[in-house]
Amino acid sequence: MLKKFYKIIIVPYVLFLLYLMFFGMGRTQMEDNLLTIEPIFSTINFIKGCISWKDIIIIVVGNVVMFIPFGFLGWIFPNLKELKSLLFTFVSAITIVEAIQYFTRMGIFEVDDIILNTFGVFLGFLMRGLVEKKCKDWI
Repeated sequence: MLKKFYKIIIVPYVLFLLYLMFFGMGRTQMEDNLLTIEPIFSTINFIKGCISWKDIIIIVVGNVVMFIPFGFLGWIFPNLKELKSLLFTFVSAITIVEAIQYFTRMGIFEVDDIILNTFGVFLGFLMRGLVEKKCKDWI
């Protein structure tokens, strides 16, 4: 049952995320292509310079939590049941999305986003394992 629900909901969810990444939260096209390649330090500097905890939670925690559902992709694609193949595929895909943000100037190519999003997928992968063990009757 959970797998069927997941198969139905994942496509609209992906479309929703793409909307957020390119158009949501008041995004407009930037004048310049922006690139942030300082892993971890750019996020730490963002947190230090941030006025509101709400902004920190939305940006930093959101970049992890919003990508947890991708850890369950093994339910749809058997070749993504293993962590290594899931992470390789996801990192490749999210790097392409970040590059599109860069080239369209509808966002910033940020290495930290790739790291945080991938951590979310990893957490989702761990959660999938727990769900499969604890909720066998619901799957």
